[in-house]
Amino acid sequence: MKKVKGVKRYARQFLSSVDLAEVPQAIEQLSAISSLMEKDKTFKNLMVSPIFSETESQQIINYMGQKLKMSEKTVKYIRYLSTSKAIGAMPEIVSAIVAAYLDMKKRAKAVVTSPVQVTKDYEDKLKSSLKEITGRDIDIEFVIDPALLGGVRIKVGSTMYDSSIKGQLGLLRDKLIKG
Repeated sequence: MKKVKGVKRYARQFLSSVDLAEVPQAIEQLSAISSLMEKDKTFKNLMVSPIFSETESQQIINYMGQKLKMSEKTVKYIRYLSTSKAIGAMPEIVSAIVAAYLDMKKRAKAVVTSPVQVTKDYEDKLKSSLKEITGRDIDIEFVIDPALLGGVRIKVGSTMYDSSIKGQLGLLRDKLIKG
């Protein structure tokens, strides 16, 4: 599948067409469609297939919007993506919408990967430290990965902070290889 250009443009168009108070619900609805497209190849083919006429695609999207009780603005935006042949890039577009929305709200999302469940006290300390570093309020998503052995790996936007044992061993290996 070819890469769709202007993912950020599509995100900005969406944010300009939806009221700021409606954005979280709309993101949730778009994320549901996006994750379904990623998980189910049949559904993705249904959404992006050139076999269906534009009218048929619009009918499918309208039916889906009705069944999922999606807002009219969200359904209209999905129809627009379908008409623009950009619906195949829905996961990237949704990610860009989330990033742009968080930027508008002066927030950032951090993905914290650790080998064990993190305590509430540690989460609060982490939030305050990340707020100091980024200057933004932080929404944290936790992922558990036992392969890290210890420490944490934090990704905020495109910046990665890796204090995991696995990461440190990788750095040590690279230093030993370089000599």
